[in-house]
Amino acid sequence: MKKRTKTIIAVIAGATILIGGIWMINESRYPNVPAFDDHFTREFLNKDKKVDDGFYEFKSKTGQYTMWFPEEYQLLHENEQQYVRDGDFYERWKASSVKNKEENQLNYLQVKLSESNPDDESIYVESLFKDEFGVNNPQKWETANTRIYFDTGYLYFKGTEEHVIYDKNKHAPNTYIAYVADKNSSKVIELWFDDSLNNQVGRESDKKDWFVKVLNSIHFKEGKKHE
Repeated sequence: MKKRTKTIIAVIAGATILIGGIWMINESRYPNVPAFDDHFTREFLNKDKKVDDGFYEFKSKTGQYTMWFPEEYQLLHENEQQYVRDGDFYERWKASSVKNKEENQLNYLQVKLSESNPDDESIYVESLFKDEFGVNNPQKWETANTRIYFDTGYLYFKGTEEHVIYDKNKHAPNTYIAYVADKNSSKVIELWFDDSLNNQVGRESDKKDWFVKVLNSIHFKEGKKHE
């Protein structure tokens, strides 16, 4: 009986070591960066496609777009409201820098895919920027396949009342917002970047260039618009 017990223990120990070894081999195939440390986040990323310094390719679960995803960020997925998808035409997610996750998530990137009538684009753009900044004066540029609207501002609260400093000479922005429209369909993506951890005064942080890289990287799937 004792011999049989020792044999069973040896088999279990051997299996545990084997499984652990396989797990370690599989884990070693992923880049050693925070984005791939999270099993949910890595489902969206191409481990073999580091598109630029600090970024990997992100592919939407809708199959409707790809973009660059910062390697130090992870998707939030503690509850069903943090990642939402409806079929192949709507997706909303939020990602936070790992090093700031313990600081009340003051620094985050939020992305929302949806559809809108291209004929009413100016209405949607005006509504977005007026609601956030009180003005509608975004920068606009185009890539081969997208139209991009972008603006920044400094948002803060006095008590429960939100205020905006739009003048960059008075305060560096801490909020970055963009509207990206596909030229070939009705697909649009709205993006928000909260840089509240930036305490610089009188100049913008290097996060503006970082955010613009993300905007320019968005590539919508070619094909007919969702009916």
